Amino acid sequence: FVTCGTDRRGSFQLSAMASAGGNPLVLPAVLHLRRSDADFTAALSERFRVLDFFSSGEPLPAFLAAAAAAPEPPRAAVVVGGGSVRVDASFLDAVPSLRCVLTTGAGIDHIDLAECARRGVAVANSGEVFSTDVADYAVGLLLDVLRRVSAAERYVRRGSWPVQGDYPLGSKLGGKRVGIIGLGNIGSRIARRLEAFGCIIHYNSRKPKDSISYKYFGNVHDLAAESDVLIVACALNKATRHIVDKDVLEALGKGGVVINIGRGANIDEAELVVALREGKIAGAGLDVFEHEPKVPAELFSMENVVLSRHVAVFTEESRSDLRAHTVGNLEAFFSGQPLLTPVDADSLVQ
Repeated sequence: FVTCGTDRRGSFQLSAMASAGGNPLVLPAVLHLRRSDADFTAALSERFRVLDFFSSGEPLPAFLAAAAAAPEPPRAAVVVGGGSVRVDASFLDAVPSLRCVLTTGAGIDHIDLAECARRGVAVANSGEVFSTDVADYAVGLLLDVLRRVSAAERYVRRGSWPVQGDYPLGSKLGGKRVGIIGLGNIGSRIARRLEAFGCIIHYNSRKPKDSISYKYFGNVHDLAAESDVLIVACALNKATRHIVDKDVLEALGKGGVVINIGRGANIDEAELVVALREGKIAGAGLDVFEHEPKVPAELFSMENVVLSRHVAVFTEESRSDLRAHTVGNLEAFFSGQPLLTPVDADSLVQ
């Protein structure tokens, strides 16, 4: 048997061919711990020996034990955020051969980065693959909430227009003071888009950004107090869990709107429901939730709330880009080259 060596191009050319003796070569084993479409799975299977958890039908402990006991155990794993699989000490104990974990999203709250670093396990994420699409989606949610697009569409479909007359007016986007929590790849793109609408941009992050003219706020409460719109675009970690809490929502005020395309737990969801129900804020656009796929039932009847199912990242183009990016990261790892989008404990703090 021949396995991939250190020459990236040569090793992966060899992996697609039979050996001189006619025996197939052993492809590098990869744990696949996410539900994927056929094209994604096929792209991996062309280059790697894919050990697919969801098609195995096994409980996770049994699946990992079998993978670890294989003659050529996996050295890399592909995982997804927001699922049932957490890459922590117990996971790494179960498959001690792992030296690389790739997550197919930007967030890494499901990965214990410190434990990975301690064990010498490299971690990579999706980088900027989804950044443009998420930024577009955030602006779309905001326009929908302010102009009441979805609510007015439902009004028309119900046949209410001829009976009850015009639907109540919404609010314009231009001139709004928009506070962005997390001015990273996605937050920066959101800011540029909203500048084109004539919005005034403020932001909060761990520290001020060099060469950024937007006004910086050292804490989210003060940011909210000076904003008409609060957009959550930060990673989820200990410092940002419930970063939007009761006090922040009250500081945002009755005319304020919250948009969340980060992680559900960035917002204290129970307090958000209370603020919306009691009219303490004007509306919300939510693509993520604290206990997905569970969504607070009270939100369903609120016409000033726009809901979607954690889909801001997904377009036909981004799916294709993700396939290429994931394969590229895996090929880099198995070839001994630097990962395309490595992450560590500090790299996603914005």
